[in-house]
Amino acid sequence: MTGEKLAELKSAQTVPSFSEDETLKKLHEALDFLRNDGVNKITELKQKIAAAKKNKMLSAEERNTFIAEQNELIVQAEKIAAANAGADKELTACALAYANALSEKYIAQVNAEEDKKIAEAKKANAETTSRIRSEFAARIAACTTEQEKNTAAYELKSALFDAKNHTQTEIDRCKDVKKQAFTDHVQENRTIRNGKTSFKEDIALSFKNYVYNFKFSKFLLDNGLYLAIALFFIICIIYAPLKGSGNLLTLPNIFNILEQSSTRMFYALGVAGLILIAGTDLSVGRMVAMGSVITGLILHPGKNIVKFFNIGPWDFTSLPMGGRLFLALFLSITLCVAFSVFAGFFTAKLKIHPFISTLATQLIIYGLLFFGTSGTPVGGIDPSVKDLIGGRWILGVINGELVTVPKLIIPAIIAVIVAWFIWNKTTFGKNMYAVGGNAEAAAVSGISVFKTTLLIFIMAGIFYGCGAFLEAFRANASAGTGQGYEMDAIAACVVGGISFNGGIGKIGGAAIGVIIFTSLTYCLTFLQIDTNLQFIFKGLIIIAAVALDSVKYLKRK
Repeated sequence: MTGEKLAELKSAQTVPSFSEDETLKKLHEALDFLRNDGVNKITELKQKIAAAKKNKMLSAEERNTFIAEQNELIVQAEKIAAANAGADKELTACALAYANALSEKYIAQVNAEEDKKIAEAKKANAETTSRIRSEFAARIAACTTEQEKNTAAYELKSALFDAKNHTQTEIDRCKDVKKQAFTDHVQENRTIRNGKTSFKEDIALSFKNYVYNFKFSKFLLDNGLYLAIALFFIICIIYAPLKGSGNLLTLPNIFNILEQSSTRMFYALGVAGLILIAGTDLSVGRMVAMGSVITGLILHPGKNIVKFFNIGPWDFTSLPMGGRLFLALFLSITLCVAFSVFAGFFTAKLKIHPFISTLATQLIIYGLLFFGTSGTPVGGIDPSVKDLIGGRWILGVINGELVTVPKLIIPAIIAVIVAWFIWNKTTFGKNMYAVGGNAEAAAVSGISVFKTTLLIFIMAGIFYGCGAFLEAFRANASAGTGQGYEMDAIAACVVGGISFNGGIGKIGGAAIGVIIFTSLTYCLTFLQIDTNLQFIFKGLIIIAAVALDSVKYLKRK
């Protein structure tokens, strides 16, 4: 039957929609008959079991009895499904072939009809615009005063605007009909496959949606900064060999960028949560210095000359290395969390803006560190453990260069995964977005704004502590370590799309922002651009990113 119907379909001038086609209806009925007592029954019974497990009205005995009965029915349904599997597969293939042939003609038919309507709408708009201009030209010519002319000119603009909007509405409606025809085709095929999706169809549907919703102005607003940065990177890649700096796009350089990004990833992940609630954190750099100094003191190979508040010198070599590592990480996290909670309490309880509370924390830590250590570097870390955590794996010699992979990439990747899970898969993550979007509405809906805000500061402190611990493995720590890191972390988040207006952003954007911003700095250094001039580039990128974010926010409002 399907072969004959396919031949009729291909020769037909016009075809009905999916819901009106009688052959397709009969194919659905036949598939339902094969599946109702088999695969569909299995799904239905499993849903009943899931509901029974959540039903608190049932006793344990009643629940177990009910589940056992459903499992027996599932065994029977599986036998029926196995018996009908061959016929189901064959009929599904026939139904898909027919549905695809029908959709091909139906979509072409709809596109032709709607394109005709779009052309008519544009033609009508041109005629309407011409008529409006003629009418108002005569009216303006008849005006005797300047005020009358200004009024007529304003009304002309309004009339032209209304005509344009009317035409655009009609065009958008036609586009929606064309888009819906393709969507119906994909949905029809999913129904035939009993809910199973097709990767090819999903990609095609996503592409169609993107094309139909594409607006060049919105595209530039969303991606203009990234396009500018990409262009900058391309220029650097081309210019570097000409300047004699060498090839920028090599594996060693890429791994160097990733190594520099690894510790900064922790700082961006921490400050990202504060930016999400329309805040910021100016104490990041001092937190890094504090954690790094503590780590350097504990892991120093031998007696350290640095005295902390005139207490010392310090020597932790009597402790086992595992204990020293744990102690350094624990103290780094604990101290960073303690100062984060200090700032977070004033923000959450007294509604002091994070700019002020973290600025105060920054100054306190800065004073404690420089007064306590007199600014003396704590020296290097024990080489045996430094290579274990902060060293590199040898990848081999590629194109005459020794390529090594930095080990610090691994903890950075783990941190991104953990942060992504918290933001996207926990109640706390959802509360973060709610508080950032509208704190008052979140409070009314039962979310504790105080608790959520304080937890965000605690989470930030944990990330800072971990990053500061690892920072000590990259360079000798001192009270000046981490200078300006807060600006880099904030800039990376903004470049990554986390809005200063709150409630908007993704953790993946922050991670990408770190890599982009670190790459920018590395490119400038590679081209031997003066360090002071690099601040100008960073400042321009920050103001451009925030300006674009503000424009998008105003458009949404």
